Amino acid sequence: EQVKDLPEFLGRHRPEWTVVRWINVDSLGNLDAIRALAAKYELHPLAIEDVLHVPQRPKVDSYGGEKGGLQARLLIITRMLEIHEDRLYNEQISIFLGHKTVLTFQEAPGDIWGTVRQRIQTKGTRLRLHDASFLTYSLLDAIIDNYFPILEHYGDRLESLEERVLGKVDATIIGDAHLLKRELLVLRHSAWPMREVIQNLSREPHECLSETTRTYLRDVFGHSVQIIDILETYREVAISITETYMSAINNRLNEIMKVLTIITVVFIPVTFLASV
Repeated sequence: EQVKDLPEFLGRHRPEWTVVRWINVDSLGNLDAIRALAAKYELHPLAIEDVLHVPQRPKVDSYGGEKGGLQARLLIITRMLEIHEDRLYNEQISIFLGHKTVLTFQEAPGDIWGTVRQRIQTKGTRLRLHDASFLTYSLLDAIIDNYFPILEHYGDRLESLEERVLGKVDATIIGDAHLLKRELLVLRHSAWPMREVIQNLSREPHECLSETTRTYLRDVFGHSVQIIDILETYREVAISITETYMSAINNRLNEIMKVLTIITVVFIPVTFLASV
């Protein structure tokens, strides 16, 4: 549900029948709301600074806990990628995990968590039977799984470029190839730190992470490794396309020079005789 009266929402306690509460902030523009949530849920000022100062490198930070004055919180900085009209959009997502509460902060409205919300609303799903850390796992899993359709999109573009290179030489090919390599580099810069984040969560125990969730996170880690392998393959293909294009250009220049040489050889004797 959408919260329309934030002070009233923060003023009342979580209903007794609610085991896990998920609060999602769609924009970073309302600083008063972020400040109120930070005070209510005892979010560390350094963590809020990371949320507001984008972009941050994906990472995991632990705040509070048994030895600290604040409640235990895990801050997870991730990158959510989407494709709209053949353009790649990169957005920072900040996730605060507590014992019974999950807070997510997005740069702008719109996300890829529709399936997660649907599972929450469906009775009997595994998501409804587990704790807040399992909800966090589900959010991270959706972010990682969304890489695969994006990779499929770039795979189709690489295949199209290969066909163009092997066909008629087109001056726009080299520009498209460089653009594709640049976007694959953006994907790589997001995927590598995400792999480290998932690995740290699955290996390092924390009071807010259940053992069940850590087991499921190992599966997400496997997906992140697979994504990086595919990305490396695509980058090599993109480099190969550029080299093939340059070879085709050189071959074309050689053919032109060959024709010009033949013409020169034919007309030099005629020019000599005319001069005599």
